Amino acid sequence: MTAPSLTRTPPGAWRRRLLALGPYLLLAPGLLWLVYFFVWPAIQMFLMSISSGSLDNGFRVTGTLRPYTDALTKFSTQWGNSLLYGAISTTLDFLIGFPVAYTIAFKGGRYKNLLLFMVIAPFFTSFLIRTISWQILLGDEGPILSFLKHTLGIVPVDFSILYSPIAVISGLTYNFLPFMILPMYVALEKIDYRLLEAAGDLYGSSWQTFRRVTFPLALPGVFAGSILTFIPAMGDYVNAELLGSPKTRMIGNVIQGRFLQSTDYPSASALSLLLMLGILIAVAIYARALGTEDLTG
Repeated sequence: MTAPSLTRTPPGAWRRRLLALGPYLLLAPGLLWLVYFFVWPAIQMFLMSISSGSLDNGFRVTGTLRPYTDALTKFSTQWGNSLLYGAISTTLDFLIGFPVAYTIAFKGGRYKNLLLFMVIAPFFTSFLIRTISWQILLGDEGPILSFLKHTLGIVPVDFSILYSPIAVISGLTYNFLPFMILPMYVALEKIDYRLLEAAGDLYGSSWQTFRRVTFPLALPGVFAGSILTFIPAMGDYVNAELLGSPKTRMIGNVIQGRFLQSTDYPSASALSLLLMLGILIAVAIYARALGTEDLTG
């Protein structure tokens, strides 16, 4: 009897397997990064949020929900400020940013790269420095109020903007404006201009073309820009710390204080997780209302 021959893998099979594994191998570094620096810290933060103890005696998981009840009941003002300031600044960024993105995409011409550079130019300066500069701009004797008070005389001498909600919202709007402009510019840039010409050939007015062609096609950029603006604005604490007062504190200020000053890690962790959950719910509702829920899938 002759021994059965061993089955050998065809030479091309290994290559096909490697090609099939290629996408997963390319995803592996990013997934490992997210697991190590996001998923694992989030798990640790959840365990800390149901722990009891102190920094001196240590913390241990007890399953207590008191940090969550405290987070929901003791800081209603800060939660409201974060939601209100984040929503207003995001809306202002859209109202300011869409015309800018539209102009760059359709009217920029040879100056398009220069205009884009001007949009991202603030990123070459520290976020902290930019926020501090608004203390000077909005100061009682700064260039804005000084001109309105002493030159035009249309504002009372004792009028002040700094350390008010207006100052905080102004700082948030300015600092996160590029995050709104750039995604909308990318979406508008991808629109085939022949579609706009076709709308004109069908006797559509400029407003009808914008409302029924341009804006619907730009919705993915509007959605991305809104999310990139609202999420950091909702959790920001620098603008409220430097431009606001105790009455304008946001939930980010509470989290910072609980982590770094009070060392109340369970409450800070609960606040952080609730903030993350609240933002996810708000994003889902916004995506559904805007008709871009597929982008969150």
